[in-house]
Amino acid sequence: MSDLPLRPELVGRTAYGAPQLDVPIALNTNENPYPPPPEMISEIGRRIEPELNRYPDRDAARLRDALAGYLSEQTGVAVGRGEVWAANGSNEILQQILQAFGGPGRTALGFTPGYTMHELISHATGTGFIEVPRDGLLLPTDRIVAAVREHRPDVLFLCSPNNPTGDSLPLSALEAAYNAVAETGRGIVVVDEAYAEFASVPSAVSLIAGRPRLIVTRTMSKAFAFAGARVGYLVADPAVIDALQLVRLPYHLSALTQSAAQVAVSYATRLTEQIRRLCDTREQFVAAVTAQGWVCPPSDANFVLIGPFVDPPQAWQRLLEAGILVRDVGLARWLRVTIGTPEQMTRMAAAMRGLEDLRETT
Repeated sequence: MSDLPLRPELVGRTAYGAPQLDVPIALNTNENPYPPPPEMISEIGRRIEPELNRYPDRDAARLRDALAGYLSEQTGVAVGRGEVWAANGSNEILQQILQAFGGPGRTALGFTPGYTMHELISHATGTGFIEVPRDGLLLPTDRIVAAVREHRPDVLFLCSPNNPTGDSLPLSALEAAYNAVAETGRGIVVVDEAYAEFASVPSAVSLIAGRPRLIVTRTMSKAFAFAGARVGYLVADPAVIDALQLVRLPYHLSALTQSAAQVAVSYATRLTEQIRRLCDTREQFVAAVTAQGWVCPPSDANFVLIGPFVDPPQAWQRLLEAGILVRDVGLARWLRVTIGTPEQMTRMAAAMRGLEDLRETT
């Protein structure tokens, strides 16, 4: 690309992407290992009969109604269509947020280690990105408040649960963050809840009322076992949804996607059984590997960190040679492991016995 007139802030950067390798056990992308119920797939086939010669509903009204109903039941907070917006995965949601509230001359702030797409989409939209390190694997409230007061960002990203560390933020921390942003007289707060259905803390959706600059983003990829469909959504004050419609592409969400997602939402109650199963499997896996002497920091998501390793890349390679693909997220001492089926996690726990020579002991 050296001969192309690439924007200066993109020069030297690499595209996002986890390795996509043909392995017996893939535990690297935080996907739900269980497919949707067969009845759901059949119903999607029956329901998808759009007039493909016509453009889809540009406002995705019926899907937003369905998502609002799901959120109301899941969080216990009354949510209406006017407070919900949907797009092609939560990454398009994040892109639209930054197109509307970021851009040249504005900054976004995120805490590292965190979701890397926050930084990448910031750069892609011409938004400056400020990295503030967490306190090890945790994020104390006072660190959030101090960072906001120092940097006065236009967009503040908070992940709860956080990827890759797995910890959630209490509502009190989110309230303090919002208040700190409000004190600056500028900016919005984006709470990324991609893994909210697995978490043990209340959703930030309960904080939306009376906070017009708070946005909660979600995805159907994890809890709904719907990663291949690419559907993300957000909850916010209706004024935020109005603002996003200024930057969304016309007819951005296809009729096929809208119909399929409506069916998936109708199966939410059935899919909660998968979530419980994954949480149980997570705890069983953590118990198995901690009995071997490994450490897994507490996780509220469908993945865990495992370590400490003296050489995480070497550990990653040896697991790959054993037919197991996990994620090296660049953290010293740690690898990230998606929770798979019980059988897969039993294999993973067994493989960890072969890595004891790489375990940090000091």
